[in-house]
Amino acid sequence: MLRHTYEGQDCNLARTLEVVGERWTLLIVRSALLGIKRFDGFLGNLDIARNVLTNRLARLVETGIMERVPYQDRPVRYEYQLTTAGRDLTRGVIALMQWGDRHLHHEQGPPRRADHIGCEGTVHVELHCGHCGRRVHDEEVDVRSIR
Repeated sequence: MLRHTYEGQDCNLARTLEVVGERWTLLIVRSALLGIKRFDGFLGNLDIARNVLTNRLARLVETGIMERVPYQDRPVRYEYQLTTAGRDLTRGVIALMQWGDRHLHHEQGPPRRADHIGCEGTVHVELHCGHCGRRVHDEEVDVRSIR
């Protein structure tokens, strides 16, 4: 993990990676996007140790990406639901999936895809200019410091 002080790292990406950059975190978010909500569901979907899953879920709740919601009273049992901040990671997860589909080919093709609920069309993450609205290609992007 990155240092918590960010000395010399005035960077929105560095701050984001501090929250979601650990290898299991985005896989847990991906599983939640697939509809998994309960601890045993995450455990069965991921090849992850119980203590690691416990720690990662606690961190996701602590950072406001997921919330722990009771679904049963006796005994009290909880499920983990994505918050608005968690759902906002959808674009990033899909963008990483698309990158993997393009650059880390598998002979059987992609194992998952993102579909638009309602029309069943495939969802793609694309860049658009906030000023003119035009689609922007990767080579047209200049990432720069603004402070």
